[in-house]
Amino acid sequence: GITFTNTPGVLTEAVAEHTVALLLAVSRRVVEGDQFVRAKKYKGWQVDLLLGQEMHGKTLGIVGYGRIGSRVAEILEKGFGMKIVYHDEHRNEIAEKNKATYASFQDLLRRSDVVSLHVPLLATTLHLVGEKELRMMKRTAYLINTSRGAVVDEKALARVLKENGIAGVGIDVFEHEPKIDASLLKAQNAVLTPHIASASKEARTAMAEMAAKNIIVVLENL
Repeated sequence: GITFTNTPGVLTEAVAEHTVALLLAVSRRVVEGDQFVRAKKYKGWQVDLLLGQEMHGKTLGIVGYGRIGSRVAEILEKGFGMKIVYHDEHRNEIAEKNKATYASFQDLLRRSDVVSLHVPLLATTLHLVGEKELRMMKRTAYLINTSRGAVVDEKALARVLKENGIAGVGIDVFEHEPKIDASLLKAQNAVLTPHIASASKEARTAMAEMAAKNIIVVLENL
């Protein structure tokens, strides 16, 4: 007998921007660079110091081409000149109008320089990305997850990262929050944030306002 409501749509920009931020942080080794400077290891410019990868012209694989996935694709295609492939339950007419090419999940993993996850947690997406899927990815590729933690098998991810099976990860959500696999915490090629992809002032204000309006609508219709 308890009524529940949700707040759809207000998180799109915040989560999409955080997805891009994670990608840039891990691919350009921003966190490592910050730690390097703070540890007073910086002794001057070096030609090969903390080399990262540029995203221009690379291939972005979007898994789940909904509101957030499509916005990430738009930012990175228009702003960085990335080529977009996507996988979803169904071919998406909007995606293909936006220069995104459909691919099977396995093909997307093999082709992409960046794989970004934007799917809900369902029985069909639990551990969608496990050791087998991670091994399909290029060793130079990055995995970004701002969807749900259990979409990725965290222990398998930690193993693959330790072996440099992929270049790195950016993760905002974890399988057993707030607990995080100890091996993942030690990984230098991982940028980890505490479930803050929607933590912009604009998004959180809009969430609160929509929640309040939902309450009013429910009470007015009792």
